[in-house]
Amino acid sequence: MAKKAPAKTAQAQLTVGERVKPDTPPSVPSRKLDVFDNPNPGRDYVIQFQIPEFTCFCPLTGQPDFAHFTVDCIADKLCIELKSLKMYMWSYRNEGAFHEKVTNDILEDMVKAINPRYLRITAKWYVRGGIYTNVVVEHRKKGWKPAPRVDLPQHSSETGLLGL
Repeated sequence: MAKKAPAKTAQAQLTVGERVKPDTPPSVPSRKLDVFDNPNPGRDYVIQFQIPEFTCFCPLTGQPDFAHFTVDCIADKLCIELKSLKMYMWSYRNEGAFHEKVTNDILEDMVKAINPRYLRITAKWYVRGGIYTNVVVEHRKKGWKPAPRVDLPQHSSETGLLGL
């Protein structure tokens, strides 16, 4: 018995259009930091934000500057909401600022917004003229004392195979 040839399927027609900017974009840069209640204010715990695509520009040359920001925070009563942090960091894209100033300004704004027990910002600026710049700034709430560090014993990892 002969096999039937597969039926031809109709190909979808390509539609080409023009993407127009919406009247109200879904997200825009903003200097507003939204906050929410710390879900566990009785415990010190670290909230870490990694922001690998920070951009501003050099106030002298107008050239773009790129940095990877790491924010380590021990919140008190309030935490920073992530989307507002994203829009806040984006707001620096068209601003001219020295590395040291912009890193300190961000720390000050975050402290104003949430008054954390502890906040550290590490800004690792990408190479410019053969020089990498790292800026580290910290805030400690007056009277806050961190719990002592607990160092646990280190053990080698086991693979289940003897000698390997």
